[in-house]
Formats: sequence, C-alpha cells, structure tokens
Amino acid sequence: MAAYQTNAKNAAPNGVPTYVLEHAPLLYLHSKDPYRPSSIAAQLTNTHPEVNFKPIAVPNPPLRLDRLDQLNNVGGENVYLTSNEDATTNPAWLEGQKTYGNEDDKTGVVVVVDKGEGVVDAFYFYFWAFNWGGIVLGKQLGDHVGDWEHNMIRFINGVPKYIWLSQHSNGEAFTFEALTKDASGKRPLIFASTGSHALYAIPGTHDHTIPNFNLDVPLLLIDETDKGSLYDPLTTSYFYRYNPTTSTFTPYNATDPTAFLYFKGRWGDAEYPADDPRQKDKGLLGFKKYGGGPTGVGDKYVHPISISNK
Repeated sequence: MAAYQTNAKNAAPNGVPTYVLEHAPLLYLHSKDPYRPSSIAAQLTNTHPEVNFKPIAVPNPPLRLDRLDQLNNVGGENVYLTSNEDATTNPAWLEGQKTYGNEDDKTGVVVVVDKGEGVVDAFYFYFWAFNWGGIVLGKQLGDHVGDWEHNMIRFINGVPKYIWLSQHSNGEAFTFEALTKDASGKRPLIFASTGSHALYAIPGTHDHTIPNFNLDVPLLLIDETDKGSLYDPLTTSYFYRYNPTTSTFTPYNATDPTAFLYFKGRWGDAEYPADDPRQKDKGLLGFKKYGGGPTGVGDKYVHPISISNK
C-alpha cells in the first residue's frame, strides 16, 4: 500500500490514553483526489475574515491559531475566513500538504472526552483546505473552501466498542468489530471519498441522494472511495481533553493553541450570491456550485450517535 508521507517526530504528547492511539483510524485517501489534508495554520495565512462579504479588522493581527477566537467579538458566527485569492482559480494552497516537517503542518485534531463510568469518546478530526462537491447531472455542485471531517470511537473501560463516521451533514455508526483493521488488528481502516472527504467503512461507490440513507445502487449524489495513499493522522494532529461540564479544551501539550477551537465562525468563503459569476451552474435541487465554509471543531465535538453510554 502507498504511504502518505509523514514525519515521525510529530508524535502524540504524553498523557494521551494509550488505547486512543493504539486504535486510532488510518485513512485511505482517494487515488485521484488532488486535495490532501491541509495545514490548519496555513488556512489562516491564506485567508482573511469577512462579514457580509466585507473584510473586517482583526483586533490583534495577524490571525493565528492561538488567538482566532478574538473574531467571536467582531462578528462571531457571521465571520467567514475568506480566501485571499479567487478560490475558483484553484490556488496551490487549496491542494493541501504533500509532506510534513514542522509544527505548522498540523492537519488534524484529536479530542478525548471522558464521560464517566468508564466511557471515553475519542474524536479524530481531519482538515482539508477545499471540498470538491462533485458533478451531478452535468453540473458541478457543493464546492466550498475549508472542510472539517471527523470520526468518533467510543471506548468502554479502554476497549473500543463503537465508531462514528461523518458523511456530509450526518454519518453512520458501526460496532468497532465491524470495520476492517490494519495488520496490527487494532487500527480501523477508513476511506475518505474523493473531493468531499466524507468517511466510509469500505471502498467503492456510495450513494447519499436520500439523507442519512446509503443506497446499494448509485442514483444521483455519489461518493467514490478507494485504496489510494494511506494517511496516518496521529503524526500530524493536536491533542486535547474536553470537559463537557465546563465546555473547555485543555491541550495535552501545554504549548499547543486552543483559541481556534472556540472560534464560532466559518473556515472558508461565504456562499457566493446567486448572481455571482462563480455560481455559473446556477444550482440544482437546492444545491449551489459553491456553498459556504464549515464550522470548526468546537461545533462538532458532541455527536448524535445512536448508542447509549453503555
């Protein structure tokens, strides 16, 4: 299998539960997807904040991960981290990282949530600078700058029991045993679809025309997965504890930033107006060629997974 290049020095800090690392997913990236996991920090250097399509002043410039939450006071949920370049020209930074070598190359976030009574939910987040939505009935739909995807593994007394895979606005839950593992027999293999990066348990074609229901026969809205290069997110992620009672994130590595986890805005451009030339396909079935950027980690850590704490 082809290995997606990483740097071993970017290892998990002390204190992260061993089982969270031993059973962390490995992601197969689609062989034909030009968009790769992206530096979270680089998203800030290549964008600027806007509200209602107008740039806003940064209280304490430049934008950095350790003070991104300052934008909550100057626009909050209405802030969009907007590309400095026209995203439709496909600037090189949208294609993400090819290799890794320093602290600025972090492309993911791991969040450990101790829910008590032996139940621990570990969330593995992955970031892409761009989401390519795909072609439907000859129209390109669903593109947007910025793309956060994640999966969650529920551990009970240190044993992995269930796993959640995000897919567009929702996802799928499985028993941990149901997924194929790597050679160690411990790490589940997950497949990121080309362009949209929705996560699936098997390679192949996945139809999501009907929300929250995957059809066996391709119909209209389709994701494709295959065994392309293998991406190990552990070597390129930040690691945090999350306290549900106080709604706070604490880094396992004290020097890692936390402010970006509290940012309430969007990690990409706002959806372009219908009369914008970039929306040339004029949409289909309620979808536009370009949608708005996604919210971040702080908006996704609690998930409606349909299993009890037990």
